[in-house]
Amino acid sequence: MGALTPARRPKEPQQERSRATRLKLLEAAVACLAERGWSGSTVSVVAERAGVSRGAAQHHFRTREDLFTAAVEHVAEKRRSALKELAHDLPPAGSLARTWRIVEEVVALYTGPLFRAALHLWVAASDEEQLRDRVTALEARVGREAHRTAVALLDADESVPGVRETVQGLLDMARGLGLANLLTDDTPRRDRVVAQWAKILDSLLSR
Repeated sequence: MGALTPARRPKEPQQERSRATRLKLLEAAVACLAERGWSGSTVSVVAERAGVSRGAAQHHFRTREDLFTAAVEHVAEKRRSALKELAHDLPPAGSLARTWRIVEEVVALYTGPLFRAALHLWVAASDEEQLRDRVTALEARVGREAHRTAVALLDADESVPGVRETVQGLLDMARGLGLANLLTDDTPRRDRVVAQWAKILDSLLSR
């Protein structure tokens, strides 16, 4: 009796392979933007980091602008998902501990590598006309969604005077802390700002 022929693994569907390659490219583009900035993040560099050929990269993204805009959309989706996941593990409603945790997590989204990657694209968009419109539209959408998510997490009533502006102030403050964090570790000051902003929000929301 002849040796048994090893069972062949079913071929991975083309669609799954294509999706996996696209994801590798997006993750690599985000990492390159965060580490190298726009000028150091070419399609070739991203393709090499992702472990795919330049041709494969250009099959998915025709231009460099297409690749990095998609990368920041990918970042935005991860930021949205991170905020939504926060809703499943929060202290009791109406407590300062809950507000504090939400403020901490919102700030964390703006001080990590995801925000850093997005920031490099903003800087590039200020000089690259072909990027400017798409990045402006993307960030406007991300900003609206971040605001809606923060309002929902805080259970904030925006019909109360000052609430909408204070929630937006939280997002603007978090963005500013993210910018400061690019140059130096600003953790001690950031912790004090988070604590104070949580108290301000909690006081306003508990009225």
